[in-house]
Amino acid sequence: MYLFLIAAAEGETPNVFAMTQNVSFWTLVIFLLLLGVLLRFAFPPILGYAAAREERIQKQLDEARAQREEAEQLLAQQREQLAQARTEAQQIIAEGKQAAERVRQELLDRARQEQQELVARAKAEIQRERERAVEDVRREAVELAIAAAAKLVGTRVDAETDRRIVNEYLQSIGSRGTAGVA
Repeated sequence: MYLFLIAAAEGETPNVFAMTQNVSFWTLVIFLLLLGVLLRFAFPPILGYAAAREERIQKQLDEARAQREEAEQLLAQQREQLAQARTEAQQIIAEGKQAAERVRQELLDRARQEQQELVARAKAEIQRERERAVEDVRREAVELAIAAAAKLVGTRVDAETDRRIVNEYLQSIGSRGTAGVA
Protein backbone atom coordinates (compact mmCIF):
# COMPACT_ATOMS: atom_id res chain seq x y z
CA MET A 1 0.00 0.00 0.00
CA TYR A 2 2.87 2.28 0.69
CA LEU A 3 4.13 1.65 -2.75
CA PHE A 4 0.91 2.91 -4.16
CA LEU A 5 1.17 6.06 -2.11
CA ILE A 6 4.76 6.65 -3.15
CA ALA A 7 3.93 6.04 -6.74
CA ALA A 8 0.92 8.32 -6.50
CA ALA A 9 3.05 11.06 -4.96
CA GLU A 10 5.53 10.89 -7.78
CA GLY A 11 2.68 11.32 -10.18
CA GLU A 12 2.78 7.95 -11.72
CA THR A 13 -0.25 5.74 -11.90
CA PRO A 14 0.47 2.70 -9.97
CA ASN A 15 0.38 -0.58 -11.83
CA VAL A 16 -1.01 -3.17 -9.54
CA PHE A 17 0.09 -6.03 -11.70
CA ALA A 18 3.66 -4.93 -12.05
CA MET A 19 6.00 -7.21 -10.16
CA THR A 20 9.14 -5.98 -8.69
CA GLN A 21 11.77 -7.98 -6.89
CA ASN A 22 11.04 -6.29 -3.66
CA VAL A 23 7.32 -7.14 -3.82
CA SER A 24 8.01 -10.68 -4.90
CA PHE A 25 10.40 -11.23 -2.04
CA TRP A 26 8.00 -9.94 0.58
CA THR A 27 5.11 -11.84 -0.99
CA LEU A 28 7.12 -15.03 -0.75
CA VAL A 29 8.15 -14.30 2.86
CA ILE A 30 4.57 -13.51 3.89
CA PHE A 31 3.32 -16.59 2.08
CA LEU A 32 5.86 -18.81 3.83
CA LEU A 33 5.11 -17.24 7.23
CA LEU A 34 1.40 -17.62 6.66
CA LEU A 35 1.93 -21.19 5.50
CA GLY A 36 3.99 -21.90 8.63
CA VAL A 37 1.35 -20.37 10.88
CA LEU A 38 -1.36 -22.30 9.09
CA LEU A 39 0.61 -25.54 9.27
CA ARG A 40 1.40 -25.00 12.93
CA PHE A 41 -1.90 -23.65 14.25
CA ALA A 42 -4.74 -23.94 11.73
CA PHE A 43 -4.24 -27.19 9.83
CA PRO A 44 -3.99 -29.56 12.84
CA PRO A 45 -7.39 -28.50 14.27
CA ILE A 46 -8.91 -28.43 10.77
CA LEU A 47 -7.48 -31.86 9.94
CA GLY A 48 -8.47 -33.12 13.40
CA TYR A 49 -11.99 -31.82 12.90
CA ALA A 50 -12.12 -33.38 9.43
CA ALA A 51 -10.81 -36.70 10.79
CA ALA A 52 -13.28 -36.58 13.68
CA ARG A 53 -16.09 -35.78 11.28
CA GLU A 54 -15.02 -38.58 8.96
CA GLU A 55 -14.84 -40.94 11.94
CA ARG A 56 -18.28 -39.81 13.15
CA ILE A 57 -19.76 -40.26 9.68
CA GLN A 58 -18.15 -43.71 9.38
CA LYS A 59 -19.49 -44.63 12.81
CA GLN A 60 -22.98 -43.49 11.79
CA LEU A 61 -22.71 -45.49 8.56
CA ASP A 62 -21.61 -48.57 10.53
CA GLU A 63 -24.48 -48.09 12.98
CA ALA A 64 -26.93 -47.64 10.11
CA ARG A 65 -25.58 -50.80 8.44
CA ALA A 66 -25.86 -52.72 11.73
CA GLN A 67 -29.40 -51.43 12.28
CA ARG A 68 -30.34 -52.37 8.72
CA GLU A 69 -28.96 -55.88 9.22
CA GLU A 70 -30.79 -56.15 12.53
CA ALA A 71 -34.00 -54.93 10.89
CA GLU A 72 -33.57 -57.49 8.12
CA GLN A 73 -33.04 -60.22 10.72
CA LEU A 74 -36.12 -59.09 12.62
CA LEU A 75 -38.11 -59.02 9.39
CA ALA A 76 -36.92 -62.54 8.56
CA GLN A 77 -37.84 -63.68 12.08
CA GLN A 78 -41.26 -62.05 11.80
CA ARG A 79 -41.86 -63.71 8.44
CA GLU A 80 -40.77 -67.06 9.87
CA GLN A 81 -43.02 -66.60 12.90
CA LEU A 82 -45.91 -65.61 10.64
CA ALA A 83 -45.37 -68.69 8.48
CA GLN A 84 -45.14 -70.81 11.62
CA ALA A 85 -48.33 -69.24 12.99
CA ARG A 86 -50.12 -69.96 9.71
CA THR A 87 -48.90 -73.55 9.81
CA GLU A 88 -50.04 -73.92 13.42
CA ALA A 89 -53.40 -72.35 12.58
CA GLN A 90 -53.88 -74.77 9.69
CA GLN A 91 -52.85 -77.64 11.94
CA ILE A 92 -55.31 -76.52 14.64
CA ILE A 93 -58.06 -76.23 12.04
CA ALA A 94 -57.24 -79.70 10.71
CA GLU A 95 -57.21 -81.12 14.24
CA GLY A 96 -60.53 -79.40 14.94
CA LYS A 97 -62.03 -80.91 11.80
CA GLN A 98 -60.70 -84.34 12.76
CA ALA A 99 -62.07 -83.97 16.29
CA ALA A 100 -65.44 -82.86 14.93
CA GLU A 101 -65.44 -85.82 12.53
CA ARG A 102 -64.57 -88.18 15.40
CA VAL A 103 -67.36 -86.73 17.55
CA ARG A 104 -69.79 -86.99 14.63
CA GLN A 105 -68.76 -90.59 14.00
CA GLU A 106 -69.06 -91.42 17.71
CA LEU A 107 -72.52 -89.86 17.80
CA LEU A 108 -73.54 -91.81 14.70
CA ASP A 109 -72.15 -95.05 16.17
CA ARG A 110 -73.90 -94.40 19.47
CA ALA A 111 -77.17 -93.62 17.66
CA ARG A 112 -76.85 -96.83 15.59
CA GLN A 113 -76.08 -98.83 18.72
CA GLU A 114 -79.04 -97.32 20.56
CA GLN A 115 -81.21 -98.00 17.53
CA GLN A 116 -80.06 -101.63 17.43
CA GLU A 117 -80.62 -101.99 21.17
CA LEU A 118 -84.07 -100.43 20.81
CA VAL A 119 -84.91 -102.77 17.93
CA ALA A 120 -83.59 -105.76 19.92
CA ARG A 121 -85.65 -104.75 22.96
CA ALA A 122 -88.70 -104.23 20.77
CA LYS A 123 -88.21 -107.66 19.17
CA ALA A 124 -87.76 -109.25 22.59
CA GLU A 125 -90.88 -107.48 23.84
CA ILE A 126 -92.79 -108.60 20.75
CA GLN A 127 -91.56 -112.17 21.29
CA ARG A 128 -92.62 -112.08 24.94
CA GLU A 129 -96.03 -110.67 23.99
CA ARG A 130 -96.40 -113.32 21.30
CA GLU A 131 -95.49 -116.07 23.78
CA ARG A 132 -97.87 -114.58 26.32
CA ALA A 133 -100.62 -114.40 23.68
CA VAL A 134 -99.94 -118.01 22.63
CA GLU A 135 -100.02 -119.05 26.28
CA ASP A 136 -103.28 -117.14 26.78
CA VAL A 137 -104.78 -118.75 23.67
CA ARG A 138 -103.57 -122.17 24.85
CA ARG A 139 -105.08 -121.60 28.28
CA GLU A 140 -108.34 -120.47 26.70
CA ALA A 141 -108.27 -123.51 24.42
CA VAL A 142 -107.65 -125.80 27.38
CA GLU A 143 -110.49 -124.18 29.28
CA LEU A 144 -112.78 -124.54 26.26
CA ALA A 145 -111.68 -128.11 25.63
CA ILE A 146 -112.25 -129.04 29.25
CA ALA A 147 -115.63 -127.38 29.22
CA ALA A 148 -116.55 -129.12 25.95
CA ALA A 149 -115.28 -132.49 27.17
CA ALA A 150 -117.13 -132.07 30.43
CA LYS A 151 -120.33 -131.44 28.55
CA LEU A 152 -119.72 -134.42 26.30
CA VAL A 153 -118.71 -136.79 29.04
CA GLY A 154 -121.02 -135.25 31.52
CA THR A 155 -118.75 -135.69 34.47
CA ARG A 156 -115.58 -134.08 35.62
CA VAL A 157 -112.86 -135.96 37.32
CA ASP A 158 -111.20 -132.95 38.85
CA ALA A 159 -109.95 -129.72 37.32
CA GLU A 160 -106.25 -130.45 37.88
CA THR A 161 -106.36 -133.86 36.22
CA ASP A 162 -108.35 -132.46 33.31
CA ARG A 163 -105.80 -129.76 32.77
CA ARG A 164 -102.87 -132.14 32.90
CA ILE A 165 -104.44 -134.46 30.32
CA VAL A 166 -105.27 -131.58 27.96
CA ASN A 167 -101.79 -130.02 28.34
CA GLU A 168 -100.13 -133.34 27.53
CA TYR A 169 -102.30 -133.68 24.48
CA LEU A 170 -101.57 -130.10 23.35
CA GLN A 171 -97.84 -130.61 23.85
CA SER A 172 -97.90 -133.75 21.77
CA ILE A 173 -99.76 -131.83 19.07
CA GLY A 174 -97.33 -128.90 19.41
CA SER A 175 -94.27 -131.17 19.11
CA ARG A 176 -95.73 -132.82 16.02
CA GLY A 177 -96.52 -129.40 14.54
CA THR A 178 -93.04 -128.00 15.19
CA ALA A 179 -91.39 -131.18 13.89
CA GLY A 180 -93.29 -130.78 10.65
CA VAL A 181 -92.33 -127.07 10.43
CA ALA A 182 -88.65 -127.69 11.03
